[in-house]
Amino acid sequence: MTESSTSRSASLSRSTKETSISISIDLDGTGVTDISTGLPFYDHMLDQIGRHGSFDLTVHADGDLEVDSHHTVEDTAILLGEAFAEALGDKKGVRRFASGLYPLDEALIEVALDLSGRPFFVYEVDMPESIPLGTPPFDPQLAEHVFQSFATAAGLTLHMRSRSGRNSHHVVEASFKGLARCLRDAVRIEGGGVPSTKGSLSVASTASDDGAPSGTA
Repeated sequence: MTESSTSRSASLSRSTKETSISISIDLDGTGVTDISTGLPFYDHMLDQIGRHGSFDLTVHADGDLEVDSHHTVEDTAILLGEAFAEALGDKKGVRRFASGLYPLDEALIEVALDLSGRPFFVYEVDMPESIPLGTPPFDPQLAEHVFQSFATAAGLTLHMRSRSGRNSHHVVEASFKGLARCLRDAVRIEGGGVPSTKGSLSVASTASDDGAPSGTA
């Protein structure tokens, strides 16, 4: 549940036979993080969300890593998206849109997002190699799944594209940093009302015939 109706923060937890996860986030924080998922590289990437998003972020996850990292990575991304959406609340006054180009050495990632309430994800990022990162290993191919799971749970329209990149670590890290900076810009309070012609940016619950969430905002 949300910690405070005015602080834009939330704390959520969930346990299944595969994972046990607790997450807290404060959108008006200072970038203080406490991340532990059992996957050091994933910890490093989630740390980017907090630090570059200027969110106070705590993530503790215990998953069946002896089976595979997939369950831990996916379930954490889903719960993070849900916590983000809950902390954001009714979105009154938010900037809503954000985009930019984010470099890390030879890698250059383009990110654009909309706090639309209509989950939609476009991912055109070339992963130059699939060498596992860290121990236990994080498969770079799972990055796409992280972003899709987060965007769906948070109710975001999210586009990510690579302009260049030869090193998978750089490509993945630039993507996380780009997402974090766009989230930071999009949640910024700039006005007093909900920035939508509908008057609402709640997460859509229906879809059109082509599978895309229906309605306009």
